Amino acid sequence: MVQQQASDPALLDRAFAALADETRRGILTRLGTGAATITELAAPSGMTLTGIRKHVDVLEAAGLVTTEKVGRARQVSLGTERLDDAMAWITFYQRLWERRLDGLDAYFTLTKGTDS
Repeated sequence: MVQQQASDPALLDRAFAALADETRRGILTRLGTGAATITELAAPSGMTLTGIRKHVDVLEAAGLVTTEKVGRARQVSLGTERLDDAMAWITFYQRLWERRLDGLDAYFTLTKGTDS
């Protein structure tokens, strides 16, 4: 079987593990519109600042976001590098399966013509 090697498989694993959580995906969606503080991220969810901070820590460990202390607040920004790695992995396997399914379709098309 063909396998694609990631530059650091552990980072890719952390990215997919982080993306598995609905709250963290919501944070990434929100950050797609621009940077936000932990307080701004917590407000719509009704979660505590500590709860949101834990989710942000997971996202940061996966390289999906970056944080920066701005005054008394912690500013969170979207980091695209790990998302690019995850997308490259998904695209690789999408193309692999499309080629295999196209080949299977061609096989059945050819054998269907010989069944007559």
